[in-house]
Amino acid sequence: MIGLWDTTGNEVVKALAAERRSAGGVASGMALTLIVVVDEKRVREAEAAATIAAAAHPCRLLVVVRSDVEREQSRLDAEIVVGGRLGPCEAVVMRMYGRLALHAESVVMPLLVPDVPVVTWWHSEPPSQIANDFLGVVADRRITDAAQAINPIDALRQRARDYAPGDTDLAWTRITPWRTLVAGAFDTTAARVTEATVVAPSTDPTAALMIGWLTARLGIEPRWQDTNDYARMRSVELDCANGDRLVLTRENNTAIFERTGQADRHLPLTRRPLGDELAEELRRLDADQIYAQALSASTGLTGLDDRPGQRVHIWNDPTAARRAAVPAGAPGSTPVAAPAGSGGPAQ
Repeated sequence: MIGLWDTTGNEVVKALAAERRSAGGVASGMALTLIVVVDEKRVREAEAAATIAAAAHPCRLLVVVRSDVEREQSRLDAEIVVGGRLGPCEAVVMRMYGRLALHAESVVMPLLVPDVPVVTWWHSEPPSQIANDFLGVVADRRITDAAQAINPIDALRQRARDYAPGDTDLAWTRITPWRTLVAGAFDTTAARVTEATVVAPSTDPTAALMIGWLTARLGIEPRWQDTNDYARMRSVELDCANGDRLVLTRENNTAIFERTGQADRHLPLTRRPLGDELAEELRRLDADQIYAQALSASTGLTGLDDRPGQRVHIWNDPTAARRAAVPAGAPGSTPVAAPAGSGGPAQ
């Protein structure tokens, strides 16, 4: 590992190249560049998840930690790891302070692996508009997590309003095992589903997307039965036109499948590590149309797939309102210098 403190973007690029030569890294072996935007308190979680994902998808991992954006003096600290504790990947963990944190792309762009897809993952509260973050605009695929928002259901609605093909959310990834089991229940019957009920807390974004998926796939309006007894989705119940009733209920790491006229079956339904969920989303780098349909059905917003796949960067300064409110001559009213930690574009 190489540690660079109070450094520049140019120095990071040079140090990564030197470490790659020393460790025998080969850029052509990278399947993608994974940019992780994360808060300081969740850096270790993000690193652990990325290590699992990198085992299946060799990548260059660029971790961006933004801190103290109102600080007058910009600063960049970086750790470079090739192999080692983060597994089979090239990793650069960058902690950015001051105005540099608002221009992270000035450091990140020279570090992208040439000619491979770029994925940006926010392991934090999702951005209101991805177009406000250049790290999202430059990405071919963008991964958010509505569950980390203060109000996850409102966050899903915002994801629909802000959606562009290539977006996805880990709340959707978490219902993959549920969708697999529900779809598998119809391998032996062609009976039409007439009613459906999802039992889950009213704040569970996975339940909202499950209802959206059932609506899009079956053309019905499922009922959401609120429960305060469980922290996550409890069961999915389906009523068929032939009188059959199918119920899938979670019990710890097992799903109990009940069907009219048949003995109950116990099926695996484990809660996967964050790294496995991330690895699943890295398997595909095109637009997920099924997710778009489920998100559309769950939020009532239509035409998501018809939107342009690329965004145009919209500059947004989160400190502008505060600085504008400070009277001239008062502490904090001095104009802030341009970012000094990036060192300019590196070649």
